[in-house]
Amino acid sequence: MAAKAQVVRDEQREDRGAPGLLETYREVIGHTGALLPLISFLGRLPVAMIQFGSVLLVTETSGSLATGGVVACALALGQVTMGPLVGRLADRRGQRPVVLGFSLLNAVAIAVYTLGALIELPTPALIVLAVLAGASIPGIGPLARARAVPLVRGAGGDDRTVNTVLSLESTMDELSFVLGPALVGLAAVAGHPAYAFGAAALLVAVCGSGFALHPTGRTVRATQAAGEPRPRAGRQRLPRAVVVVRVGLVFVGVLLGACGAGITALTEELGQPGQAGLVYAAMGVMSAVVGLSMAALPERFGLYARWRVATAAAAVLSLPLVWTDSMTGLYLVVTVFGAVYAPNLITGFALTERSCPPQRLAEGMTFAASAFVGGQAVTLAVAGRLAESYGPGAAFALGSAAAAVAFLVALVARPQADDSANATPVVTRGAAGR
Repeated sequence: MAAKAQVVRDEQREDRGAPGLLETYREVIGHTGALLPLISFLGRLPVAMIQFGSVLLVTETSGSLATGGVVACALALGQVTMGPLVGRLADRRGQRPVVLGFSLLNAVAIAVYTLGALIELPTPALIVLAVLAGASIPGIGPLARARAVPLVRGAGGDDRTVNTVLSLESTMDELSFVLGPALVGLAAVAGHPAYAFGAAALLVAVCGSGFALHPTGRTVRATQAAGEPRPRAGRQRLPRAVVVVRVGLVFVGVLLGACGAGITALTEELGQPGQAGLVYAAMGVMSAVVGLSMAALPERFGLYARWRVATAAAAVLSLPLVWTDSMTGLYLVVTVFGAVYAPNLITGFALTERSCPPQRLAEGMTFAASAFVGGQAVTLAVAGRLAESYGPGAAFALGSAAAAVAFLVALVARPQADDSANATPVVTRGAAGR
């Protein structure tokens, strides 16, 4: 009955005319407050800095791009392994104590890892420290989604408003992955990548704690409890659709990881390694612009159709990277390619939100993020060695192949009939759920 009532409300909303894009974003900010997006953005910035910066930091101190890739892979695998557990703890205990504890722990772990790289510890020791730095990441990005969505749903927000929330969150991810690598690149040019790691430790301690202590960290559990039914017994299993989306996100992560290794290798080959962070920034700016505009897409353009278009575009637009051999060409191709990054992530998180039981939303969001980061993690090690042995084009080719597989996953994916019993009722709302 609730789902039918929501369908009627959505149809009435469509009859009145959809609000403008800026009006929808104002509605979202009205639910969360202006401070929450700011501190969540600054709190997730250290993740982008240490993920990209690990390659530069360890390459700088060890003299080997392959070693830098392996250590960065270890850091990402630590995040992938612990990410879902952080989300599960947040679902059970609330975000406030979990994010606060992990933020302070992560600040210490980043500092120790940076010191280990500077004193040139053996690679196995660096791998251990990198795993600890990754495992202690508080997961502010996916948890911000899991916090904002119930607030909007509880206030009567529809699928369009939720899509706007996810667009805003993914845009902040993009901006963090613009500014993070750029800061690391500037630190490398100014003196040493380690400077950026010191800033990352400070940011996660201060802004991660701020995100944890924000009033919404306490109210989101009440919103979920009041607005959604509880499972009858035990934990509800996740629908198969969620698992399929995770598989697709793994291959999108492989694409981005391979592109990162290729960009690092090509800028070094061209004698301008400091440009790598700025190339990432060019890609991220385009991605952020497209991400913000995603909220304007009509709901009749359903999520599965968006997923297929986004993955197909990624496969096509990544191909020119294979033959790029100049800085000008790299900036041009990467900027165009950046247009497909945000749509893939936004759609993946939207499909996850539509299908996850509300009591497991934080876990579902962190697991989706971990799938994406996991694809990047494995690729950082493999693509780094490919680039050293066969050149940057080999790393880019791996990424294009992964994008093609992601498209095939999206192409064969279908909503499962038996998933509706396990998912939140919003899967039946409007065209976006089809």
